Amino acid sequence: MNVPLLDLQAQYVSLQDDLRRAVDRVMSSQRFVLGEEVRELENTLAAYCETKHAIGCASGSDALLLALMALDVKAGDEVITTPFSFFATAACVARLGARPVFVDIDPETFNLDPGRVADAITPRTKAIMPVHIYGQCAPMDPILELGKRRGIPVIEDAAQAIGSTDNGRRAGSMGAIGCFSFYPTKNLGGAGDGGIITTSDDELAARLRRLRAHGGSTEYQHEEVGINSRLDELQAAVLRVKFPSLDRWSDERARKARIYTELLNDANLNYRLTTPRVRPDGRHIFHQYVIRVPGNRDALMDHLKAHGVGSKVYYPIPLHRQECFSYLGYKEGDFPQSERAALETTALPCYPELTDEQQVYLVETIKSFRPNN
Repeated sequence: MNVPLLDLQAQYVSLQDDLRRAVDRVMSSQRFVLGEEVRELENTLAAYCETKHAIGCASGSDALLLALMALDVKAGDEVITTPFSFFATAACVARLGARPVFVDIDPETFNLDPGRVADAITPRTKAIMPVHIYGQCAPMDPILELGKRRGIPVIEDAAQAIGSTDNGRRAGSMGAIGCFSFYPTKNLGGAGDGGIITTSDDELAARLRRLRAHGGSTEYQHEEVGINSRLDELQAAVLRVKFPSLDRWSDERARKARIYTELLNDANLNYRLTTPRVRPDGRHIFHQYVIRVPGNRDALMDHLKAHGVGSKVYYPIPLHRQECFSYLGYKEGDFPQSERAALETTALPCYPELTDEQQVYLVETIKSFRPNN
């Protein structure tokens, strides 16, 4: 049996007629940038994320960059974040000449450990940027309380977490700014790059709208230097077709996750395998279903591949060990939980179209693995 890590074609088949009509609608209009499709999507997602504003942009990476620019992060400033995340989390900080300051993760949820954040704050700290990793929110209350007490804004990197919650609050609604990605593999994915920024601050929203369009309030009137990061109409039209299915898709991902966890916990494996921890005070949308396999991760992945099962490591090299960040002066051992996670974790296929039979086959394949140690 073949079990791909992700099957976007299966999703497309169920929506292809509506998607083609949406694309034809944009082509007929010949309006391709920041038109009615984008405005309607922004309104829809602002309501969904329970914020006053949503501002479309060209990618999730640009969403992070624009958020930092809107908060005046500049050269010499510091931004506290996690070393266990996609590259863009730290790259957007460095791109502005600021310094990413890393804090280790909780080994059970892989999210930023809030108990370590206070020790990382210095007079140069300009923002705190937790990442809602794999579709589960970081525990936001202690982070928000610390930011409020120290006068430091919080940016939510919610690229993987649209629709997830923390104590009843939507991802992207808790900090000063929330940042989302519509990369095709996301729970709500476009037909290319795209992103959106959420905020309930009117002044930040107005500035973000300027910054995404070269810093101008009109085409030829520029109050500051921004970037060109506009969500295009085709992407917005595609996302509007997909949006009504988002909660159903995320609920189905969570159901698949529960099936995996039940099957794996009942498997009586002869080696250690840890299933994901789901916080009881939030909604996990399972952008990824990530297991931990100490000492046997790579061998298990080879075994899965040999039996037609996809898997992938997110993320094999923590950000503090990336060559381009060597100037930061971090060394191996500085963030042991992130380093362990990079060596021990892998994601299993988890998407709405995955069948029960595929899941059973996958778990049986895991059960048939015989580690060397």
